[in-house]
Amino acid sequence: MMGLGNNPILSHLNQPQQEAVSFKEGPLLILAGPGSGKTRTLVYRAAWLISQKKVPPENILLLTFTNKAAGEMKTRLKKILEDERNKIPWAGTFHSFCAKVLRLDGHFLNIPHNYAIYDESDQQGMIKKVLDNLDLSPKTYKPAVVLNLISQAKNEMITALEYPQYARGTFQETTARIYLKYQQFLKESMALDFDDLLLETVRLFQKEKSVLQKYQNQYHWFLIDEYQDTNHTQYLLTKLLAKKEQNLTVVGDASQAIYSFRGADYRNLVNLKEDFPQLKIINLEQNYRSTENILQAANQVIQKNSSHPILNLWTTKKGGEKISLYEATNEEEEAQFVVNIIKTHLLSIPNSSLNNFVVLYRTNAQSRIIEETLLHSGLPYLLVGGVRFYERKEIKDCLAYLRLTANSQDQMAHKRIEKIGKRKAKKFFSWLKKKPKNLTSLEYLDQILVSTDYLKAFDENDPQDLARIENVKELRSVATNFPDLNQFLENVALIQQEYLPAEAFEIETNQPKSAITLMTVHAAKGTEFPVVFIVGLEEGLFPHARAIMEKDEVEEERRLCYVAMTRAKEKLYLSYAHRRFYFGEKSANQASRFLNDISPELLDVIKSNLV
Repeated sequence: MMGLGNNPILSHLNQPQQEAVSFKEGPLLILAGPGSGKTRTLVYRAAWLISQKKVPPENILLLTFTNKAAGEMKTRLKKILEDERNKIPWAGTFHSFCAKVLRLDGHFLNIPHNYAIYDESDQQGMIKKVLDNLDLSPKTYKPAVVLNLISQAKNEMITALEYPQYARGTFQETTARIYLKYQQFLKESMALDFDDLLLETVRLFQKEKSVLQKYQNQYHWFLIDEYQDTNHTQYLLTKLLAKKEQNLTVVGDASQAIYSFRGADYRNLVNLKEDFPQLKIINLEQNYRSTENILQAANQVIQKNSSHPILNLWTTKKGGEKISLYEATNEEEEAQFVVNIIKTHLLSIPNSSLNNFVVLYRTNAQSRIIEETLLHSGLPYLLVGGVRFYERKEIKDCLAYLRLTANSQDQMAHKRIEKIGKRKAKKFFSWLKKKPKNLTSLEYLDQILVSTDYLKAFDENDPQDLARIENVKELRSVATNFPDLNQFLENVALIQQEYLPAEAFEIETNQPKSAITLMTVHAAKGTEFPVVFIVGLEEGLFPHARAIMEKDEVEEERRLCYVAMTRAKEKLYLSYAHRRFYFGEKSANQASRFLNDISPELLDVIKSNLV
């Protein structure tokens, strides 16, 4: 590799990055840890091929998972190649590439060039139409759950005609009938859903060799980001396209594979070696984001996984602050600790911004106590990828029931209850006529949930429904703290009122204001912050109770923790509560197993009585 560093494209890359960027020909797997400059490496590889190997840009295909990531790649490439009289390669998502292929060549599969693409709302509407056609109840066969099963099948290249042989049990067997009719209705509407875009493109390439050859002749170089997030169909697509020239470069990290619930399979990284025997593997382990102490702790957590390759991250940022571990008495103390630390940072560090702080949690329902504590302290926050707790639909539904229980003249509550559904409204009003007197807020809420069958509308196997159930259970925690119903509703109203000033400020100034970020760990991937709080590190919460019985699921929870820890640039705070009101139940919690993996010398343990 001597002399490569003098090249303008390679001069500011480290040695493994240079090796990856300048790799000559053949299949290449770049295993890139968090903060190691993986996207940069992929973009510079494209620039190298164009400027040094004189590959025509139209012969390069750049694939990623979001339009935002594709846009950033294009912007970076334009900047690198600004002195070159070159166009940039086509860069986009798997879905946008497949949509383009099917517009041009879908007619081989009788797909019209002007086909419609159905989004999630369209798909649910179509499933409802199918259920009506088959005389099936949408309560028994919830559209979201059925669509999830159909999506899983399509991600595994299982068509509607093939699905019956894989169906097990009455629900899946009925889903097979729904799947078949759903595809029929899509065809009649000249429409494809998002999973069809991938599946039909792979089918097209498998069936029509001349079409596959057309794209193999057009694209000689394939560069793919976030390969651990690919599903089976995307893997097959990659394999088919790159089979001829073998010039495949993929970037990924199995330790950051946290989207299995979407059909992603990190084993695709391992399978590459079987389908591309000449595969060269280069590790990017130098981290440019975090301090040495943070990386050591993160490495210790992820090294307990045994089913995938583990990178050993390192940095030139030696030492750094110890990781603070706060042992709270309860969840309120934990939330107050977060607020106190942020206020201390703001007072002690000149020009410190609230934008420097993020609070990460495993489940959406955990945001409630953090939100309330921040609101009471007057600190503005931004909730990423979610709706504020008291504005979530299921919470507003439950509050409407409780408001009408407290005040039978509340017209707005009455109007919302009518909108929830006629059957539920009828059951509620029947209960209301004979409601017991002098119950606690929690007792009223529980009776309402039972009498209306409110929670029966949700399926625990659907991640979105599970989140809604958890939110309702979290409302029970609030009800427990305010036994008097009027006081409970007053507290909620006051908290909702505190939402308004920050919202109004944002609208009036039209400027991005300084705010603390709150988000789930799943939403945090791809982000970085100077100061990171990870709260609720308890057995049953993180790792989640639904994951602790299966090895594969525990490993995914461990990867989630690893992703969370490696968001931190300068300071990492971990916390757990000995007792927690969670989902309306008081529980004594054991500290998360992930905390036991971290060496004591890396931790600064803070007991609750010291805060």
